[in-house]
Amino acid sequence: MGKTGSIEWVRIKGRKGHVRMMPRSEVKYKRPGPAQRYAADGTKRKRIARSPKALAK
Repeated sequence: MGKTGSIEWVRIKGRKGHVRMMPRSEVKYKRPGPAQRYAADGTKRKRIARSPKALAK
């Protein structure tokens, strides 16, 4: 756990346009849902690149 106030929060826009806060460490990639969890070759996907448009100003 980080010290109080050590987490840097960033605003992210979701699929429906709602804005939510996320830690900066999780902004670059998003976790795949159940349907996107496996790649075509059968390996498990751990992260998917987030769209640059998702970063809210």
